[in-house]
Amino acid sequence: MIAADLPTQLALAAVALISNGLSAFAGGGAGLVQLPALILLGLNFSTALATHKVASVALGVGAAGRHWRASSLDRRLSALVLCAGLPGVWIGANLVLAIPDKAATACLALLTLGLGVYSSRRPQLGNDQSWRPLTGTTFWLGAFGLFGIGVINGSLTSGTGLFVTLWLVRWFGLSYTRAVAHTLILVGLGWNGTGAITLGLQGDIHWQWLPALIAGSLVGGYIGAHLSIKQGDKIVKQAFEVLALVMGLSLLGRTVLT
Repeated sequence: MIAADLPTQLALAAVALISNGLSAFAGGGAGLVQLPALILLGLNFSTALATHKVASVALGVGAAGRHWRASSLDRRLSALVLCAGLPGVWIGANLVLAIPDKAATACLALLTLGLGVYSSRRPQLGNDQSWRPLTGTTFWLGAFGLFGIGVINGSLTSGTGLFVTLWLVRWFGLSYTRAVAHTLILVGLGWNGTGAITLGLQGDIHWQWLPALIAGSLVGGYIGAHLSIKQGDKIVKQAFEVLALVMGLSLLGRTVLT
């Protein structure tokens, strides 16, 4: 059993505060920092994922408390995000437990690196504010995309909140602020809650680390959501690109050296 000493708890709280603050600011990506950090601190992949999922629900609570007053959710789109995404989350959460730790960590590293490269090559990503009606092709392809992101969210989790935000912006035409609000409330509470329950029933949660992670997630989620509403996303987008590349390379190095 990994010790839960005071320095470790303080480090976990700091990781949760920073990662969830950035996530709430930019609309996703807590897993880019928090999940790799848990792995690098010594947890195996499945335990780190289950522990991260439980803690990440607190991000949704903290961010929702701030966004609920400032942003209204579209009811039809919200229902689509939940109905299309939750089955994918359940499937992904069940699949990940059968994946060897080294393979899962390598996939996480490649996905994280890919997210950083993708974002860095699209400097104007998230500026489109042209709403698309939820009809025909927009509805069905949008649902398919959400289902696919849900599978990734349940299994690999890294950056999937950010993927949802970008999907809502690029495919459905939401403004970045509204997309962030939808992601933090629906993915943070609905998707991550489903993943936490599924992995909690079948996986191994490291309970000793949860108090610090939850406290950091609550505070970081609220602060990040407040800054997102007040300031915008440009600086945080650049920070995420750097974090994605650094954490992806760190995880890739871990799979090569172990």
